[in-house]
Amino acid sequence: MVIKDVVLSPGLTGFYFDDQKAIRKGNFTENGFSYDGEALTPGFSSIRQAGESISVQILLENGQIAYGDCTAVQYSGAGGRDPLFLARTYLPILEEYAVPALKGRSLASFRDLAQEVDQLRDKEGIPLHTAIRYGITQALLDAVARSKGLTMAEVIVQEYGLDLVPDPVLIFAQTGDERYLNADRMIIKEVDILPHGLFNNLKKLGRDGARLREYLRWLKQRVKELRSTPSYCPDFQVDVYGTIGEAFDNDVVKIGNYARELAQEAAPHKLLIEGPVECENREEQIRVMAKLRKYVDENKIPVQFVVDEWCNTFEDIKAFTTARAGHMIQIKAPDLGGINNSIEAVLYCHQHGMVPYLGGTCNETERSAQVSVHIAMATRPHQLLSKPGMGVDEGLSIVTNEMNRLAALLKRRAV
Repeated sequence: MVIKDVVLSPGLTGFYFDDQKAIRKGNFTENGFSYDGEALTPGFSSIRQAGESISVQILLENGQIAYGDCTAVQYSGAGGRDPLFLARTYLPILEEYAVPALKGRSLASFRDLAQEVDQLRDKEGIPLHTAIRYGITQALLDAVARSKGLTMAEVIVQEYGLDLVPDPVLIFAQTGDERYLNADRMIIKEVDILPHGLFNNLKKLGRDGARLREYLRWLKQRVKELRSTPSYCPDFQVDVYGTIGEAFDNDVVKIGNYARELAQEAAPHKLLIEGPVECENREEQIRVMAKLRKYVDENKIPVQFVVDEWCNTFEDIKAFTTARAGHMIQIKAPDLGGINNSIEAVLYCHQHGMVPYLGGTCNETERSAQVSVHIAMATRPHQLLSKPGMGVDEGLSIVTNEMNRLAALLKRRAV
């Protein structure tokens, strides 16, 4: 089976591009759902702007159509990431470099094709934007699966020599700024891991972290009030975007002791803190995250730190894992480029004592979310991000339904 043609089209994502630097600085005024203020990250024309995508449709010679979506994270251009992904900028690049590389190619192996696409360069020798490689490799996985009459998960299992486990993976959902109403939605639907919380500046965290303490206290009580199953006890994972480090001057002992207080507020729920610090470069981020992990482990503080910032590539993931910098790594799929890198990253974490979390961004599409489900079911990370969007219900239904359909199908095939 070969690729007959490739069709591209611009699209929208499930959320927005946000200028993280401007939001962290706090020099803005909230204006409804928008922000008034000066954008600080190169490429941004405003602090918040519409999320954009590019769909890649691969036409097979038997008439079937496979597809994937090129998307980039909400906080593009921050923490060493590729720049803002705008369709009008990158459609011509796809047409010039990607489409000719795909037409006429045999679909014998997803792994080989994905590695080749992930190494594509422009005329100046620069790798194609991570979003481009992300979307094309999604479409290639779908194309190989369609050509062989398999699910995308089965293709990954076969090509990477994995065991097929037809059971769902835990799902982690994000509240965004609606950390109260959206937490209610999650509790009612009994999400495995919640809430995210979006504590992305010091005002939200509160003086000495007081507002986060109060929020965890409220969240624990809210679970008791709204749960329909008495045994429902979800893990709590909050994303603080480095604000704890900012509040406590990146002092490991102070952060560790504050984490102990948060864990006490959350108990009996397991507590995970994503992005406790955000340093100026990768090396410093690794150093501080390693010290944090060591401190809480040695002092038996029941908290796990989740790595996010400055961990954008497979090589970054290897570096954080080797240094034992954090307990869990968010493998932020769009940042890694080709989905083959996300697959390899999950497997690497499994093999080297780091807990893998297959993440991404609210700024993806329903298609990239569906493909992520197949990657997760094949590679078995600890958890998968519910995406796209920040409305909870939409992303949760997309990811849950795709996962349940896949699990049911795989179980039936096993019989």
